Amino acid sequence: MPPMMKTVLSAAILSTGLGLGAVAVPAMAQQVPGAADPSRVAAGRYTADPSHTQITFTVDHFGFNAYRGIAGGATGTLQIDPADPSKASVAMEVPVDGLVTTSAELDEHLRSPDFFNMASHPTITFRSTAVEVDGMTAKITGDLTIRGVTKPVVLDARFTGAGINPMNKAATIGFEAETTIRRSDFGMTYIVPMVSDEVMLEIGAAFEVAS
Repeated sequence: MPPMMKTVLSAAILSTGLGLGAVAVPAMAQQVPGAADPSRVAAGRYTADPSHTQITFTVDHFGFNAYRGIAGGATGTLQIDPADPSKASVAMEVPVDGLVTTSAELDEHLRSPDFFNMASHPTITFRSTAVEVDGMTAKITGDLTIRGVTKPVVLDARFTGAGINPMNKAATIGFEAETTIRRSDFGMTYIVPMVSDEVMLEIGAAFEVAS
């Protein structure tokens, strides 16, 4: 068969959904269960999904490059009423032993007194104190506690989706947020400024309706 004919035939097969690729796609992958639609949000209490909530932290490494790590295992609660989202409240706890990088040696160092001093302060906490809503975004003011030191922070947050999780059938809400803190504010002055004092935090959070 001439090459041109082969190309036309292959395109025709794929366009009719008879190609191998079309057959192999799972039904679940053909639609996304979550959407950034506030009408999908039911009022009530939600709990953080620790398997799908992540906090990424970024510092400047000796002026050479941005260096990132990730924190997992976060737990917490969200109370929300879409009729008045400004009255929403969120509380989160992040275990220090859930902080990891691409270096096992650095992971251990982060748990030492030079940084998070995990032996004395095993948990990082955040408690919201005010929420200012603007459409699909919000500024969430709250108290961040690291190493036993509490400082106010403002999270720039965005509602990213709501719907039913197809795996466990739980009503789920998703948000993204970011802020920048200074680690020296929490007593972590080790090797500043060679490793930057400023730390960018990027949060992707999933909350499931409480049973």
